[in-house]
Amino acid sequence: MIIKNEQVIVSALDEARIDFSTETLWILNIILALIMFGVALHIRVDDFRALIRNPRPVLVGVLCQFLALPLVTFLLILFFRPGPSLALGMILVAACPGGNISNFITSFAGGNRALSVALTANATLFAIVFTPLNLSFWGSLYPPANDLLRVISIDPAEMVEIVALILGVPLLAGVWMNERYPSLAGRMANYLKQISLAFFIGLILVVIYNNRIQIRDYLHLVFWLVLIQNAVAFITGYLASRLAGLSQGDIRCITIETGIQNSGLGLVLIFTFFDGLGGMAVITAFWGVWHLISGLLLGSFWAFRPVREEVRG
Repeated sequence: MIIKNEQVIVSALDEARIDFSTETLWILNIILALIMFGVALHIRVDDFRALIRNPRPVLVGVLCQFLALPLVTFLLILFFRPGPSLALGMILVAACPGGNISNFITSFAGGNRALSVALTANATLFAIVFTPLNLSFWGSLYPPANDLLRVISIDPAEMVEIVALILGVPLLAGVWMNERYPSLAGRMANYLKQISLAFFIGLILVVIYNNRIQIRDYLHLVFWLVLIQNAVAFITGYLASRLAGLSQGDIRCITIETGIQNSGLGLVLIFTFFDGLGGMAVITAFWGVWHLISGLLLGSFWAFRPVREEVRG
């Protein structure tokens, strides 16, 4: 009887829609673009060249985000067998690039900040193609989610366009300004990033409040899924960078970059292409709150454990 009731709740969540007006979606788009622009004001063209000059750490980080994390997320889905909308939410979060606060947490944790910035630059560009590709590919391999994707009929080209506008254009604009007017970019970066991040958090809190009844009714379904997926994301980044023989600073950076996902981008895609689909929206919104908590906890743990000097013989 309990199992049957749980199945009814999951089915209801797959049918549910989260209230998110067109005006709110536009505001979220603008705020995310401003956050990305603020992050990009710290990036220089040379950060893209890091992939050529010192490819191993950047490649490990990019592969963790766009190959390893979607793969282990898919394995989690096969194990837990969540409902279609929950599965798609997990896949979408895993398909997004690293979150915008990852640079701060990496620096706080004593990780390689230069690598974090390089990963932000390269992963953002790769996300324009790989975020829609991963969502379509891994979603199609899980039959319940694939049935949902068929019903929704996503246009991959349109999704690429949305991701490019939210991430790509602000990234290029910020890099250009940092190259041409570095002192102005430096002054703008701190204020813009803090202000836009505060607006972003405020907007998400408003949305959560407006949908508090739905979130209250369904949060128990996503709570452990998010905690486990987020923990597995951190572990994936840590193990991959350890196996690659990277330095401690690089390991901390890639661990954080893999576990901090751009859930804001995920919400934009959900409300643009999935009409606020309940399971996707609830799991992505909770990710947006939880990864900040878990990232700061991990960052605090590492902050009190200085990176040891690498001995090279």
